[in-house]
Amino acid sequence: MAEEEFAEDEDDQEAASGRSGKRDARREEFLRAATEVFLSSGFSGASVDSIIAKAGGSKRTIYSYFGKKDQLFTTVIKEITGRVMGPFPAANIAGADLDTVLYRSGSHYLDAVMSPEALQLYRIVVGEGARFPGVARAFFENGPGRASAALASILEEGADNWGIPKRSAAKLAEHFIGMIRDDLHLKVVLGLCDPPTPAEARSSVRDAVDVFVYGIRKTELTRSR
Repeated sequence: MAEEEFAEDEDDQEAASGRSGKRDARREEFLRAATEVFLSSGFSGASVDSIIAKAGGSKRTIYSYFGKKDQLFTTVIKEITGRVMGPFPAANIAGADLDTVLYRSGSHYLDAVMSPEALQLYRIVVGEGARFPGVARAFFENGPGRASAALASILEEGADNWGIPKRSAAKLAEHFIGMIRDDLHLKVVLGLCDPPTPAEARSSVRDAVDVFVYGIRKTELTRSR
């Protein structure tokens, strides 16, 4: 059915009357419903009708808020990744050693990617990404890409204190984020093991930090000879 054929509902009337507060609240209701539907049914299995069944309203209203289905899913991706990851821990560059900063950042990221929502979202994006590259791009940019960029900024700021070449900060951040995920994340995604306990997560991050810092220091020592 073409969009212009949809009958106007209460949501449309509220939008037309300029009730921005109610409009924002209604948008959040749609977003919550869409998140539930996408995570339970996947991208291909989800339908706008299923979202309306949970939240009420009309297709016309959903389209006015979010655009097409892939645009709605992109919004869901941004909402989930923003919520589960949040901002990276602030680093006191002047007073913290590299090991501590990496441990805090690594723990923060591992907690985020092991959350139930993030794991399910990852499974869906991997399954749909080849057919919908925009969805895959949104996930990467707002998830792993954002984490790497945040850590790169921290490493670049503290480069002089920690003996890290500033030009290498972005690449080092990518390597470290990859080390934190490691095979553990893949095993959990595939259902081969449960998410790590807090103690297991701490141990995994500590191992990654030790190997990473050792590698940096050994490389810099070799270059200085």
